[in-house]
Amino acid sequence: ATLHPPTRRYIGAATPIMLSISRGLPAVCRAGGAQVGGKRWMGGFHKKETEDLRASLQPWRGTHLTPLRIKSHGHHILQNPLYNKGTNFDYGERDRLGLRGLLPPRVLDFETQKELCMRNLRALPSNIDKYVYIENLHDYNETVYHSILCEHMEELAPIVYTPTVGDACKQFGYRFNRARGLYLSARDRGHMHAAVGNWPHIDVHVMVVTDGSRILGLGDLGANGMGIPIGKLSLYCAAGGIAPHRVLPVMLDVGTDNKELLEDKYYIGLQQPRLRGGEYFEVLDEFMDAIRCRYPNAFVQFEDFSSDVAYKILNYYRDDECEKRNPVCVFNDDIQGTGAVTLAGIMSGLVNMGQSVHNLPDQRVLVAGAGSAGVGVASMIAQGMMMQGLSEEEALSRFCLVDADGLLATDDSRHYTMEQQKWVRTDMKSGMSLLEVCKEFKPTVLMGLSSCSGLFTEEVVREMAKNNERPFIFPLSNPTKNAECTAEQAYEWTDGRAIFASGSPFDPVTLKDGRVMYTSQCNNMFIFPGIGLAASAAKCTKISDSMLFATAVAVANSLSDQDRAEGRVYPKVEKIREVSIEVATAVARKAVEEGYSKAFTKKDIPDLQELIVKKMYSPFYVPLVERTARRVMA
Repeated sequence: ATLHPPTRRYIGAATPIMLSISRGLPAVCRAGGAQVGGKRWMGGFHKKETEDLRASLQPWRGTHLTPLRIKSHGHHILQNPLYNKGTNFDYGERDRLGLRGLLPPRVLDFETQKELCMRNLRALPSNIDKYVYIENLHDYNETVYHSILCEHMEELAPIVYTPTVGDACKQFGYRFNRARGLYLSARDRGHMHAAVGNWPHIDVHVMVVTDGSRILGLGDLGANGMGIPIGKLSLYCAAGGIAPHRVLPVMLDVGTDNKELLEDKYYIGLQQPRLRGGEYFEVLDEFMDAIRCRYPNAFVQFEDFSSDVAYKILNYYRDDECEKRNPVCVFNDDIQGTGAVTLAGIMSGLVNMGQSVHNLPDQRVLVAGAGSAGVGVASMIAQGMMMQGLSEEEALSRFCLVDADGLLATDDSRHYTMEQQKWVRTDMKSGMSLLEVCKEFKPTVLMGLSSCSGLFTEEVVREMAKNNERPFIFPLSNPTKNAECTAEQAYEWTDGRAIFASGSPFDPVTLKDGRVMYTSQCNNMFIFPGIGLAASAAKCTKISDSMLFATAVAVANSLSDQDRAEGRVYPKVEKIREVSIEVATAVARKAVEEGYSKAFTKKDIPDLQELIVKKMYSPFYVPLVERTARRVMA
C-alpha cells in the first residue's frame, strides 16, 4: 500500500479529524464521536470497527534480550569466541560493529549454523578427529559450541571429555595452536599474583586446576594434561549452566617425571624433574593465595593430582586452611566426585532391586584399586553408611581394598599411606588375590578403580554371581581400554543378573532371552556440574560431606520408571541439565543449613531452585552494541 501524508477532513459540524496510516490501518487522533448518516461514529469509525482496531493493535513484545555492550570492534569481534556469531551477524550489527565486508553476504540463522556443525562433525571418521573439529569450534564460537553440546550431550560428551580426551591429551602439545586458560609454572614463583592478574576476566566463578601428574589412567602427562581442565569446564558450562567467561582452566606445571616428555623437543611444558615436598607446596600455596586475593568467591576444583598429594591438598585447603585464612571453596573430583556418583549408583541399584536406599548399610564392598580414587569412593560410601546409623568401625568392616600387591591387611610389611591405613583389615590375610577375597568376604558390590584392563576375570564375576542374586559390577576405570571388564562380559557371566555401571560408555547389550540392557555410565558429570552451579550461585565457602551425600541422593532419585525398566542406575545423559539443577538445589540447601553460603539465607530455602535456575547460562545469541558508541537521548 502507498503511504500518503496525513490529510485533514471535516465530518458533521466541521469537526477536525486527523487520519494517518499505521500497520495498514487508519488511526484516529480525536476524542469523542459524530453523528453521520444516521450512524454513531467513534472518532471517525463505526463502533464495531473501533473494537476491531483495538484488538489488532497489540503492544510490541520484542525479543526480551538485553543488548550486550562490548569494547571490541571490527575484526577483533570475529577473533573473540565469546562474541563471535560468524555468519549470524545481521546487517544492522555488521554496520554498527564495523563488520560490513568482513563476512560472507548470506546471514544464517542460529539453528542452521548448529545443523551445519553437526553435519560436519558426524562426517569425520574418528573420535579424535571429531575432538579436534569441535575444539576448533570452541576457539571460534563458544555460543554454537555450548549449544550443540547441550542439545547432543549423549553424543558429544564422550568426545569433549572421557574417553576421547585421554588420547587428545597425549597429542595436546603437537596440536597446540591457541592458548586457553592460565599456564603457571615453577618459574612463576614470586610472580603468581601478577600472572593470575593477567587473566582478562574479573568475575571467575569456577576453575579447574591440574598439575598433570595423574591424567586419567595415563599417568604423568605434565603440561599436556591441560586438555582435562578445558574439557571439564566445557561440561560445567553446558551441563551446569556456568557462563563461559566465568570459568578458568589452569595448568600448574611443576615439571614431569615422564622420560619421553623430558626428551621430546616438541613438549610444551617444563623439561625438568617434577618438584616434590616443600618446593612443590610452596608453588601451590602461592597460586592459591593469588586466587584468594583476586577471586575470593571462586570454586576451585583440583583435578588429576597424584595420590601422594591429592588428599593432603584437599584436606589442607578444605579444613586446616579455614582456621587460618579466608577459606577457598575447594573440591577434588577424583576423590569426592567419584565417591558421590558411585554412592548414587549403589543407592539407585538398590531401588532397582526392589529395596530402599536405606539398605546401604547391608552392603559389603570390594574395591580393586587403593589409590586416591579407590580410597575416595570407599570413604564416600562409608560416610553414607554412617549417616544411616552405623558407627565408623561398623562401616569400615564392610569394606575390603585390594591393590596390585593384594588385600590391604595388618600382617604386611608394605608401607601404607595415611589415607590407606584405616582400610587395613585385621581379620584377613594380607596379599590375598581378588578372587580369594571374593570367596572369603562374599561382597555384594565389586568396584574397579585400578586402571587394569581385564582385572575382573570370568571366574571373579561368576563368583560374585554365585553369592548374590543381583551382584553390583562397577568397572570404573577410564578410558575404555582400561576398564576392568566390558558390559557384555558382566551380563554374560552373571546370566543377565548384574547391576552394571562403568566409567566409560558401552553400547547396549542384548541378552540371550532377547532383553536389551542399556548400560549406565558412572560418570562424575552427574555430580560436579551441579556442585559447581551451587557453589557459584550460593557462594559456598566449603563443600562438606553431608553436601556430597545430598548430591548422591539427588542423582539416585532423578531416574524415571522407564530408566529403571531399561536396567539403568543413572539417568540418561540427555537429562544432565535437569539433574544438575536437582543436585545444585540439594547442595545449596545443605550449604544454607550448615552456614556455608554467603549468598542465601534460610528464608531463601523455599525458592532455592528458582533462584538457581535464574543464574544459569543458556547458550544463545544476544544483540551486541559497541560500548564506546554515542548514546542518543530521547
